Amino acid sequence: MKLLEGKTAIITGSARGIGRAIAVYFAQHGANVAGTDLVYDDNCRALEQELSSYGVKAKMYASDASDMAACEKLIDNVVADFGTIDILVNNAGITRDQLLMRMTEEQWDLVIKVNLKSVFTMTKAVQRIMLKQKSGSIINMSSVVGVGGNAGQANYAASKAGMIGFTKSIAKELGSRNIRCNAIAPGFIITEMTGQLPEDVVKGWYEKIPLRRGGQPEEVAKVALFLASDLASYVNGQVIGVCGGMQT
Repeated sequence: MKLLEGKTAIITGSARGIGRAIAVYFAQHGANVAGTDLVYDDNCRALEQELSSYGVKAKMYASDASDMAACEKLIDNVVADFGTIDILVNNAGITRDQLLMRMTEEQWDLVIKVNLKSVFTMTKAVQRIMLKQKSGSIINMSSVVGVGGNAGQANYAASKAGMIGFTKSIAKELGSRNIRCNAIAPGFIITEMTGQLPEDVVKGWYEKIPLRRGGQPEEVAKVALFLASDLASYVNGQVIGVCGGMQT
């Protein structure tokens, strides 16, 4: 059974990592996928080809998810190309880790802009489509760091915690129009980003996780698939941890 047959999803930051895994899972379950990244590169071309191999429509767009005008243009282009938008996954994000005493204003502003402002701009731009059709699922990619904080990540934690507050507010605002908004809080997920960490640092993280391992991007994608589908038709305003028990 294909859970997203005939639906169209926008996934920001989908050229790699968790976003890419979500795009693939959605396509495997019948969704047409519009993905974004800051630039259209070889990763985007490769993902388009892979998604199309599942018999769905797929297109990658170069777009800045934190720019309001760019988001409005993106939504117009996606509607023109796909006809509708049923699912939004706000996945675009960066880190600029540093202890507060050394963190620069630029590092703070950039993380808040990319991680949190992008959720506002994309959601605001897509809501006009979802309000017209009186349906939709919005999924925001938060983090366990947004739930529990982490030393050296005050900017990242603030952006991800803000995303949770935004999620709960939008769930209350748009729920009466059959538009659901939920958040996922991944823990230590094995991606290109975490792959650059020293072995002893990774081992230290594993010791904090009850399952004693890092998660795979596909394990986050499975939860996103659930939230996007009608299986989650009565799930709204929730934060679901995918962290192996790190936050319990």
